[in-house]
Amino acid sequence: MNAEQIRTAASRRRAAGLRTVASLELGKGLVVLLLGFGAVSLVHKDAWDVAETLLHFLHVNPDHRYAQVFLNLADNITDAKLWAMAGGALAYSIVRFVEAYGLWLERTWAEWFALISGALYVPFEAYELVRRPTMVHLAVLLINLGIVLFMLYLRLSAQMEPAHPMGQSD
Repeated sequence: MNAEQIRTAASRRRAAGLRTVASLELGKGLVVLLLGFGAVSLVHKDAWDVAETLLHFLHVNPDHRYAQVFLNLADNITDAKLWAMAGGALAYSIVRFVEAYGLWLERTWAEWFALISGALYVPFEAYELVRRPTMVHLAVLLINLGIVLFMLYLRLSAQMEPAHPMGQSD
């Protein structure tokens, strides 16, 4: 392989990694957006009845301790809280969609954003893993650490590359 082929292969791997992270961010945004729509769908409804129906559908005993916590939460939900949850979900989703867009197009600002936002979650994810060790907590932490380390690698390796030729900046 000559130097140009090596650079082309590295560029393809970089793009594939960025698009993988972008797809993950898009997926997170879509899931949270759907949850926000779910919150809006509960406005002007009796949340207790909806929660009880959901427990029945999932074959969960309503007398179980966690089911009681879920029902108590449903009993204390108001339309204002549902709208606030939906607004928060929309804001979070927009941030994830913008990040996914930037990563898909290989924008430097999106790499920095992914690095910083991912790093902000690490302490909380580590705390949750220590507090309640589960495979889900471990997987979330490892995936996020992988993304943070990948973004750090991209940003550090970009610092070592020669500057962009004129007219090719982000």
